[in-house]
Amino acid sequence: MKEKIAVVTDSTSDLRKDDLLKYGINSMPLKVIYSDRQYEDRVDITPAEVYNNMEKEVPTTSMPSPQEIEDLYSKLREEGYTHIISIHISAGLSATYSNCKMVADQIEGIEVKVIDSKMLSMALGRLVLYAKKIVDKGQYSFAEIVEMVEKKKEKIEVFFVVETLKYLKKGGRIGKVSGTIGQLLNIKPIISIDEDGVYYTFDKVRGRGRSLKKFFQIIKSRTDQSKEYSVDVMHAAAEEEGQKLLEKIKVLPEVKESYFGEISPVMVVHTGPGLIGVVLSELDE
Repeated sequence: MKEKIAVVTDSTSDLRKDDLLKYGINSMPLKVIYSDRQYEDRVDITPAEVYNNMEKEVPTTSMPSPQEIEDLYSKLREEGYTHIISIHISAGLSATYSNCKMVADQIEGIEVKVIDSKMLSMALGRLVLYAKKIVDKGQYSFAEIVEMVEKKKEKIEVFFVVETLKYLKKGGRIGKVSGTIGQLLNIKPIISIDEDGVYYTFDKVRGRGRSLKKFFQIIKSRTDQSKEYSVDVMHAAAEEEGQKLLEKIKVLPEVKESYFGEISPVMVVHTGPGLIGVVLSELDE
């Protein structure tokens, strides 16, 4: 029987609605939860609405429910798909992966492989776009595609800096990042994600301006002149700084593709305003 493969992700991939429609990618929203109301991430709430309400209330977040996941997988089965590759935010940062895995193990009539990206934002987005690209080629089996996506994870890196660590602490997402003393000295940790899929301090720089300059040095040092890359800059209420950084990085000759955008409302809850993130992805030969 010919395989018909769907690609599924979640709203923390930071792929815009028009990208999802253009490439035919299915995305399930996480939730932004206030004391008296709830929103679906990237569906009926914007990052600005989260920023503007933060002084009154910092919301909590939640992953898609097992029922919502099952509804999407079942819908794809009814549309004639035989297989699903479901790629999600790091299991070290969200229970989305474990919920999807639980549903995938129980659903009948369709084969589902759930992949822990060990990333988020456009690092996850780039992995999802890669998966969809190789699915659309029609040259590889489902098992081969899963293996290729797992290998691709090694070619994508994410780095970010936040204005304050208090939101990461409040949301329990601080991971291996230490910054209490550093805050007194205006030391900004440049944060990345380790092999366990949790945040850790990649480097430390004093001051906001120097931390943004450090991004350029990091990208320059991690590119190989014999290869080509995409660089994506994401922000949270820091559009001007983000644009300037991207313009600077884009002049590197190895950088062939770039993307600029704002992180999802769910991630804004955990970072607060002022985040700048950079995703470096090695392009396929």
